[in-house]
Amino acid sequence: MKRLNSQLQQDGAPLELILLIRTLLAGCKEISFRVSQGALAGVLGSTLSENVQGETQKKLDVISNQILKDTLRESGYVKAISSEEEENVVPCNPEGNYLVSFDPLDGSSNTEINSLIGTIFSIAHAPQWMKPDDPSAFLQPGTQMVAAGYVLYGPSTMLAMTTGRGTHLYTLDKTHGGFLVTNANVQIPEQTSEFAINTSNQRHWEAPIQQYVSDLIAGSEGPRKKDYNMRWVAAMVGDIHRVLCRGGIFMYPFDKRNPKIPGKLRLLYEANPMAFLIEQAGGLASTGEGRIMEVMPHEIHQRVPTLLGSKEEIEACLAYYSKDKNKKAVAS
Repeated sequence: MKRLNSQLQQDGAPLELILLIRTLLAGCKEISFRVSQGALAGVLGSTLSENVQGETQKKLDVISNQILKDTLRESGYVKAISSEEEENVVPCNPEGNYLVSFDPLDGSSNTEINSLIGTIFSIAHAPQWMKPDDPSAFLQPGTQMVAAGYVLYGPSTMLAMTTGRGTHLYTLDKTHGGFLVTNANVQIPEQTSEFAINTSNQRHWEAPIQQYVSDLIAGSEGPRKKDYNMRWVAAMVGDIHRVLCRGGIFMYPFDKRNPKIPGKLRLLYEANPMAFLIEQAGGLASTGEGRIMEVMPHEIHQRVPTLLGSKEEIEACLAYYSKDKNKKAVAS
């Protein structure tokens, strides 16, 4: 099997980016070990503090965040870090050429039930004229990413990553500590009969997504004339991994409960890196209003509605938005 280095070289990644990715993954391998120890290492449960998002932090959230911060700061390749767990950016080497954004432990509440969790990351070029502590350096659209991926801590530790030359899946070989390519150039099936969404929020969705999901649930007796299955891991890494492996549509749409917060998922740490992976695998990634990777961030913890997955199913979902928009235009 091909090793990580060989695949990155084949994809034309520059040496410094390869070294940075290897450094980042060294931190992820340590997180993988901590996760695998579970209750034996005393790392489960919640802390007494909240993160910048107002969410109660799990012990593993804090540990994972610190591991990645320490590993990346010591590398010398990184100018600054932005993390879901940090209120402000973390300055690193003023001469560093890259910016790294990450969610250190996505789905961390799943640690209590020994279910899927993971680390999501993205890498972009650092503007050399900006200071390391300037958060505006991170306010770049997703189209500027040079690499993105996630490490899934499951029965095996897997890496999904792209540097813009296709999405590849790797598996950690714990006998020698390296990631090996186990599925190169993943292609998401264009059609699907699976969807992932938290249906407990249905009453808060906008009309287009309410109608779309209702039609999916109606199955072969409804307008879609096909039966669908719902799958929901409650960790984005797990749901997106399933989409990459066998197709599907993942949705975290606009929620009317707080109009000032248009979505649950963070653009820098979750939506953008996953959109990059999905697009490189032949899928589509949208907010419902436009392409996720073209959204211009206005702050580092910005949230966006998120629709990711199989091309034809995303297009079918977006047709509900277009129909609703036309209906409102006629009414006005």
